[in-house]
Amino acid sequence: MSRVIVIRYGEIFLKGKNRDYFESLLIKNIKAALSGINYRFTRTQGRYYAEDFAPEDESEMVERLKKVFGIHSLSVARKVAVMAESDFPEIREALSECADEVPAAAGKTSFRITVKRADKRVPGTSAGIAAALGSTVLEKGRFKVDLTDYEVNFRVDIRENGFALVYSSDIPGAGGLPVGCSGRGMLLLSGGIDSPAAAYLMAKRGMKLFAVHFASPPYTSDKARDKVIDLRDKLAAYTGHMKLLVVPFTDVQLAIHEHCPANFMITIMRRFMMRIACRLSEKYECGALITGESLGQVASQTVESMTCTGATATLPIFRPLVGLDKDEITAIAKHAGTFDISIRPYEDCCTVFLPKAPVIHPTLKAVERAEQGMDIEGLVSAAVEGTEIF
Repeated sequence: MSRVIVIRYGEIFLKGKNRDYFESLLIKNIKAALSGINYRFTRTQGRYYAEDFAPEDESEMVERLKKVFGIHSLSVARKVAVMAESDFPEIREALSECADEVPAAAGKTSFRITVKRADKRVPGTSAGIAAALGSTVLEKGRFKVDLTDYEVNFRVDIRENGFALVYSSDIPGAGGLPVGCSGRGMLLLSGGIDSPAAAYLMAKRGMKLFAVHFASPPYTSDKARDKVIDLRDKLAAYTGHMKLLVVPFTDVQLAIHEHCPANFMITIMRRFMMRIACRLSEKYECGALITGESLGQVASQTVESMTCTGATATLPIFRPLVGLDKDEITAIAKHAGTFDISIRPYEDCCTVFLPKAPVIHPTLKAVERAEQGMDIEGLVSAAVEGTEIF
């Protein structure tokens, strides 16, 4: 008897003729997630297996796999040999161990056994085998049969090649699509709560992400930059490695502060961010920008403000959080593990030269008029050339 992690995919199953492409990406991402651990990867139609691993690695493997987009669910199963003409002693032994792992309750725990018999050489019906195996669980004295309103469902999956998998629980996976199947996107990554949550959602839809962060030394510190690096590293469990581009933004902000009306500061600053992010996207073949904007959350996230900032972009802008409120966004950040990092008290460039009364409903003509006289191309080019890669 050995222990096996059963890996099932979900949405990929619907991809028809392109399914092989999606599966190859998912397998690549699974192997990347489990790098550094010794195990054997096998596959059959519709599912994958990780086996021959050290017992002490099991929990770590499950935790890593739970964060791989494209996986619908996992199960830690016991793998046993099956003899076609037998009373299934190996299955009974595995079933007994599974029952022992079920936490004791005040009363009797209701259960059922579900058998899938892919190997038709095994005599009998699935229901008949399940009924015969039930005695193994009932012998424990703390279980009762209930086929409809059960607390535990023991699964016995008899495969075609002479083995069976026995388990009692499914572990939810991350769902979604494998990272890399939906093109590349450039994430505008601040140190706040929202943009990491946006990264999580876009990675879940299969997008490979690159991140751009705007730093304004000496107004922002190295600790603020390190905070963003930590956010990138925390997200990597879901997104895979994400190249981080840190743009020197001080000169841009000083130029805006000198040439533009104060109440347009935020809008014009974000227009420059879009220009720079689009320029960097060309190098990394990104097809879209991603932001953490949520409609109406702050002055720069009204319909008019987003229209003005988006007007400078040469790529589509994806705003996966646009219809969510702060509580919903915070819940995503906590699930992704980024929330505690985001609330570290280090300022980012968006808090530098913050106007007392930012314009909430700007018009594009007014914003373009406010930018007149600025060396836009020179500022963008200098920022791109000074970008550091982490």
